[in-house]
Amino acid sequence: MLSLTKKKYKMQEKTVSEAITYRRSVRVYTEEPIDTEKVKKCLVNASLAPTSSNLQLWEFFHITNKETLSKMADACLGQSAAKTAKQLVVVVARKDLWKKRAKANLDFVEKAYEKEGLSEQELRRKKMAMDYYGKLIPIIYTDFCGILGFIKYIIFQIIGIFKPTYRQTRLSDMRIVAQKSAGLAAENFMISMAAIGYDTCPMEGCDTLRVKRILGLPSGAEINMVISCGIRDDKGVYGPRFRVPFDEVFIATLEAIGSPWEPRARDREVLGNPWVLGAPRS
Repeated sequence: MLSLTKKKYKMQEKTVSEAITYRRSVRVYTEEPIDTEKVKKCLVNASLAPTSSNLQLWEFFHITNKETLSKMADACLGQSAAKTAKQLVVVVARKDLWKKRAKANLDFVEKAYEKEGLSEQELRRKKMAMDYYGKLIPIIYTDFCGILGFIKYIIFQIIGIFKPTYRQTRLSDMRIVAQKSAGLAAENFMISMAAIGYDTCPMEGCDTLRVKRILGLPSGAEINMVISCGIRDDKGVYGPRFRVPFDEVFIATLEAIGSPWEPRARDREVLGNPWVLGAPRS
């Protein structure tokens, strides 16, 4: 069990539920340093997050240099969470690396199934994986100025008239896919940090162009979020946690649902418009 020394007493690693409850967005940190290696281990946990097609279209920049921290604080619009942070982590979505990551998956599959005498089931699994990364992923991700993506989008919409199909094939859709995976990794990181008593604050409010310049990122990379790290000050959490009532966001589908285009009673009540479409259930 991983443990750390904090303010001269030993803290046992929290359970998942305890870490989730403990995690808050901390805006002010103490002067107490944090262990760089422990933060790195939390980033290893980040890399184990679920990811679309296992492409792992992310990168994690771990910033500890004081000069770079100062530049990043300016790029984060002078937020106290950035100015008082002892370290920063920048989560970057890298949709532009899909070819490299698809090849890495192909190489892994080849090695995993390189033994002789594979069973029929193993041969089917190998072929399915090879076709997926060698044929389907290029079809989905290949684009040119958004034109190919739009053509694919129209084709899949037509197919969708006759049967269920994947529809998110535009350039903007694939960017969202990469951003979602990066967000899952960021959450893994922050919960891991909370588990060992370290605090974080995810920041979207930043000059992403300046952040990319500081990190030397190519144009195809996109900033998902900047996460400040440290030990919370007594005034670091600005107020009690607020969440809307759980029954407003929890929808149990124990019975058959009507038309997906029929607005829910809750939507009609909130929006006051009987023609607003209820979100299709999925």
